[in-house]
Amino acid sequence: VDVLLAVVGGSMGGMQALEWTVSYPDAVTAAIPIATTHRLSPQGIAFNEVGRQAIISDPNWQGGNYHGGKPPDLGLALARMIGHITYLSDQAMQDKFGRDLRHRDGYSYNFEQEFQVESYLHHQGSKFTRRFDANTYLYLTKAMDYFDMTGDCPSLRDSLKRATAVFLQVAFSSDWLFPAYQNREIANALRNNGTDVTYVELQSDYGHDAFLMEYETQTKLIRAFLEAVQRRRRKAAGKAGNTP
Repeated sequence: VDVLLAVVGGSMGGMQALEWTVSYPDAVTAAIPIATTHRLSPQGIAFNEVGRQAIISDPNWQGGNYHGGKPPDLGLALARMIGHITYLSDQAMQDKFGRDLRHRDGYSYNFEQEFQVESYLHHQGSKFTRRFDANTYLYLTKAMDYFDMTGDCPSLRDSLKRATAVFLQVAFSSDWLFPAYQNREIANALRNNGTDVTYVELQSDYGHDAFLMEYETQTKLIRAFLEAVQRRRRKAAGKAGNTP
């Protein structure tokens, strides 16, 4: 496959989609970065570092040499709990949990899991340890911290000049991990280069998780965009006398 119709990704996948457009401009016809950023904010780096420290502080981590022994599941679960908080919004937590208690009518005045939201986070953390590797979590979060589209370029606009793809940039109103303004920065930089870009900010209460939850709305949006890209390709191929 020499040319891709589109590269699509959400969150860290959106970072990869952006990178492909400048690293392989001749191979990418269209790009759809979703709920992403051109570089992680200090707040995002801070949350990643707390998650990493939760893993590294687990005695079972053993400097990363835990394979064949007991894995650092406690640290990994804590890292997931911390991360999961950043994926939701205040409204999403209010709608999903409120201040509801779990299987009780009053406070126990101890440190057991009392609130529904506490139980949910512990469940997510425990479930995560059964399908993910702690060292992988460390390296993926570090890769996100290091990612910076600007690099040695004087501006984001300059760093995106090599991109020739058509863009659909999608953001979500309640995403505070990769806020809408960070997605607009990408779209504005592309526009200033004369790049064909459509920016859409979808209203949602799901927070960063919206790129996983609002699939029906995104399906309609992405389908229409890709159909338009395909029509353009066919028209251009027809003018050139080629078979699209």
